[in-house]
Amino acid sequence: MALQVFTAVTGAGWESELVGALDRDAHGVTVVRRCVDVAELLAAAATGTGQAALLSAELRRLDGEAVSRLHAAGVAVVGLVEPGDELAVQRLRQLGVAQVLPADADPEVIAAALREAVAGVPDAGRDVADPRAALPAPAEPEPALARPGGRGRVVAVWGPTGAPGRTTVAVGLADEAARLDVATLLVDADVYGGVVAQVLGLLDESPGLAGAARLAGTGMLDAAALTRLAWAVRPGLRVLTGLARADRWPELRPSAVGTVLEEARRLADLTVVDCAFNVEDDEELSFDTAAPRRNGATLAALEQADTVLCVTGADPVALQRCVRALDQLREALPDVEPVLVVNQLRRGPVPGDPREEVAAALDRFTGRRPRSFLPADRRATDAALATGRTLAEVAPGSPLRAELRALAADLAGVRAPAAGRRRLRDRRAG
Repeated sequence: MALQVFTAVTGAGWESELVGALDRDAHGVTVVRRCVDVAELLAAAATGTGQAALLSAELRRLDGEAVSRLHAAGVAVVGLVEPGDELAVQRLRQLGVAQVLPADADPEVIAAALREAVAGVPDAGRDVADPRAALPAPAEPEPALARPGGRGRVVAVWGPTGAPGRTTVAVGLADEAARLDVATLLVDADVYGGVVAQVLGLLDESPGLAGAARLAGTGMLDAAALTRLAWAVRPGLRVLTGLARADRWPELRPSAVGTVLEEARRLADLTVVDCAFNVEDDEELSFDTAAPRRNGATLAALEQADTVLCVTGADPVALQRCVRALDQLREALPDVEPVLVVNQLRRGPVPGDPREEVAAALDRFTGRRPRSFLPADRRATDAALATGRTLAEVAPGSPLRAELRALAADLAGVRAPAAGRRRLRDRRAG
């Protein structure tokens, strides 16, 4: 049976000749529709009448979201570029097109590439209307904690609603990792109310993650562009600020966020992502295949992360929310295994030893024991927030800071210095 193919190479002088050559029986390829733009191509893909799409790099309005939608519809993609145009090759590959050929390639070679691309498309197991179908394919996991072969690690800081301290943990981990001489990038990906810029005293008008996502969507993001968009807060620490207004969430398409995180792996040894709480599907939007998904950015970050930290408070209400949030995460992303971090641990909200009581409750209701306990230190966190500085700057001896430093060292795969050496180093840095 002939391979059913869509083409979207309009505007190229060689289109008609190529389509005619591909339609020959000897190639085993049938062009079922010649599309004039991305909108028509996506509409044709949604019909299920084609198995592959052949598109040119110059196709107007082609972006990473469009390629993700084609993959979600089960349509393999092969790109064509003008001979010798390496920038176009790089752009298409950044958009998610693995197979890219010169436009003057032999028709038999193009047909073989189409068949190979179709054979390599896995069964997604998700309907095209499922918001998770638009997520980029996760990168292969790296077994080692240290950065192997130029690829850094991504840690997503997530947790239930109710302000359990996700941003405090994310900022603290990033700052402590940088102070351990680990090149670190902090990303504010909270689509409901990112405040990393305010916590660190930065201007929230900078494009930050939204600007990086726009470049990623057009295939123009590279390490140099990402470096320009990220604030250099201190040596070894850069910050990609979040949305200045929550209603700008459609700018963070999941495929673009995935591309930003992949580029971040090349820029930094450790990337810490401050995520929003919500991983639910929007039932009203789930029947609209073209609508953006507000929680898509969160799902993309969680799915691509090497480690997902679930931050929970230590009081009964926070623990109940954590149990429910973990159930929702299991339904949305069953392959993600979160690591529990208990924040704001203190005596009072639970009877007895708070560490033992909280650990026992989480083990009973979630089957997981916390990896880290972060003590409540309201005086230190208030001082940091009031001055737009980090815990290491305002309260270097804080027990909360010590636990964050130990966790950061563990995640980055480095050894934390002894307490005495740390205080001496911090005084010298100050």
